[in-house]
Amino acid sequence: MRPPEFWHGGSSIAPRLLAPLSAAYAALGEVRRRAVTPWHAPVPVICVGNLTVGGAGKTPVALALGGHLLARGRRVAYVTRGYGGQAPGPLAVDPARHTARAVGDEPLLLAARAPTYVARDRRAGARAAIAGGADLVILDDGLQNPMLHKDLSLVVVDGGYGFGNGRVLPGGPLREPIAAGLARAGAIVLVGADERDVGATLAAPVPLLRARLAPDAAAAALRGKPVYAFAGIGRPAKFYRTLEEIGATLVARRDFADHHAYTVDDIMRLVEDAARMGAQPVTTVKDHVRLPDAARPLVTAVRVELVFDDPAALDRVLGPILERRHG
Repeated sequence: MRPPEFWHGGSSIAPRLLAPLSAAYAALGEVRRRAVTPWHAPVPVICVGNLTVGGAGKTPVALALGGHLLARGRRVAYVTRGYGGQAPGPLAVDPARHTARAVGDEPLLLAARAPTYVARDRRAGARAAIAGGADLVILDDGLQNPMLHKDLSLVVVDGGYGFGNGRVLPGGPLREPIAAGLARAGAIVLVGADERDVGATLAAPVPLLRARLAPDAAAAALRGKPVYAFAGIGRPAKFYRTLEEIGATLVARRDFADHHAYTVDDIMRLVEDAARMGAQPVTTVKDHVRLPDAARPLVTAVRVELVFDDPAALDRVLGPILERRHG
């Protein structure tokens, strides 16, 4: 399912008609948070979450944060729900054995960086990670989940999308009101150019960390080449823009629903269409892990890494958390 156009903004009457449902959704979320006593883990827990539904860039931020902390000697583990996967967990992800159908696409990417645990119960996932030797847990998503105490929450915002029309589901893309979410934020990670003037609209004195997505050397090899791009992520337009910034020539693009489970027929049609156009089929790494095994060699995966503009600013945000005693 793709998000409705009125979520992006504009003059549609739909958000106003849906306002009572949005208010009810926000109220239920607040009741849930107040009704739960979160579990305090004996190690720091850093949540990488967002306020909108999909596409903000949480996983690239989580990967970059994990690399940043690993380089500083921390024993990092990721805990994630494993959206799109079938395993309830807690389960230690093994990329050599598990598929995206079993654990979801994001856990496979995270597990290539550090030990990763899929768990619908975040508390059980954190306990498994700690039992496995982690001295710091990174929670990929879960900002709105009250079951596990977060020592630090980083709220990821896509600079090109911001908070959409600023309304809560179903009238807009927000999982909760902006003010409520930012009240629990230790910092905002703004990914890409601030096209929606997010920085100027922040009412709370929340540190703003700027970051960008940088394609790797293999992706740069697509410069000047015709490509048939497809993606089943929250905002495929972000992927297409990255290809254009690389200098690839987009001869066609195809959107799929977020976390789409690709079939052999899907890929054969895409590959045949690309061949007729004299183009190379390309997709994101998140999509690539969801392709059937036999189809992966036929499609080029474009990998991007998140780069913080000011790593020292990130260290200032992390410092108090890393120095805090637990247990």
